[in-house]
Amino acid sequence: MKRSLYTVTAALAALMLLLAAAPLASAQTLDEIIAMNIEAKGGEEALKAVESVRVQGTMTMGGGQMEAPFTWVWKAPDNLRLEFTFQGMTGIQAYDGESGWMVMPFMGKTDPEPMPAEQMQVMEEQADFTGPFIDTEEKGYTLELEGEEEVEGTPAYKIKSTNKDGDVTYYFLDKDYGLEIQTEAKREIRGQEIDSVTAIGDYKEVEGLMMAHSFDSQVPGMGGQTLTFDSIELNVELDDSQFEMPAAEAKEEMKGEGDGGR
Repeated sequence: MKRSLYTVTAALAALMLLLAAAPLASAQTLDEIIAMNIEAKGGEEALKAVESVRVQGTMTMGGGQMEAPFTWVWKAPDNLRLEFTFQGMTGIQAYDGESGWMVMPFMGKTDPEPMPAEQMQVMEEQADFTGPFIDTEEKGYTLELEGEEEVEGTPAYKIKSTNKDGDVTYYFLDKDYGLEIQTEAKREIRGQEIDSVTAIGDYKEVEGLMMAHSFDSQVPGMGGQTLTFDSIELNVELDDSQFEMPAAEAKEEMKGEGDGGR
């Protein structure tokens, strides 16, 4: 009887040790999660090989009441330009790696003018095509694994990214596929702290890279917007001049550039 009891007790003890060790064995480190993310997108080498991108799609605002077609172009290393048309007027936001500028006819401003510092900082972040998970230290990012959370029922890793200016963005990576499914960011715009949540999805393969085609951003109390990508082209011909701020008298020449320099 004693021997049987001892055997059962020993077996239970061994089982408890196995159960305790299981989470440790299956837990992934931050480096492993980041590596999974990069591999899921197509690999570091392939991502770094991209020299330019042209995206065409639709921007939806006001709960679907307003739609604006847009063209977004990027050229290595950090040139960015966004054009969107609404009610017959075309707005432009651009960044040439050093400074940003914009044309906002919706606000009665039809001449190119310098972009406010806070907005230019956002453009600078967006101009980083490979993001904070590649060349992290060189870009001035700090990454921390904050555990796991569910996003709309999907288990996800939560990673805190802090840039060189101290701005924080949380990335939520699908545990099964390693791809971003949501971000949460806090930024100061025009002296006001803005919190935004962006749902990311509709991943499709583009020339060997897995790229999201839908970004639904919401700002509590201020509404939001959805970007839907109709097409993504890689390594297209882009002229450097379209990222540089033109003289005010040259504004008429900018008309018709909405094709991204095609």
